[in-house]
Amino acid sequence: MPKRIIIGKKDVVDFPKINLFDIPVKIDSGAYTSSIHCYKMKEILVDGKEKLECHFLSQKDKNHEDGIILFDEFNERKVKSSNGLSEIRYSIKTKIKLFNEFYNIELTLSKRSSMRYRVLLGRKFLNNKFIIDTTKTNLSQKNIIQHFNFETK
Repeated sequence: MPKRIIIGKKDVVDFPKINLFDIPVKIDSGAYTSSIHCYKMKEILVDGKEKLECHFLSQKDKNHEDGIILFDEFNERKVKSSNGLSEIRYSIKTKIKLFNEFYNIELTLSKRSSMRYRVLLGRKFLNNKFIIDTTKTNLSQKNIIQHFNFETK
């Protein structure tokens, strides 16, 4: 059995392939899939190939909408939301950096502008990697600081 890391109810992650860094995330064991805020998505043709154009919020000013990424690989999947309604969402695969490690992750794209967290990490990603301690927060950041302090003694 692989070693599992303790994660709190919220943390901070990076998505280097989509140029999003220091993103606060909510750990959501009630959600099966992981989700990220994308305020505009559309399929476009580029050199005869279908791509998904995704608009993410800017890192510099979270009120400006200028982070545009094209995905060659994407899917549509049916997702049941917390209110019990099902909807079809786009999903993408990318890398997430958490606890100074890189993991593959599939994210469904949704408009989360009215939500406190732009990203939810669900069970599909968390399973067999993490154990959730809801009394803790930002453990990956504390882990980096402890690791740094240990190495400098």
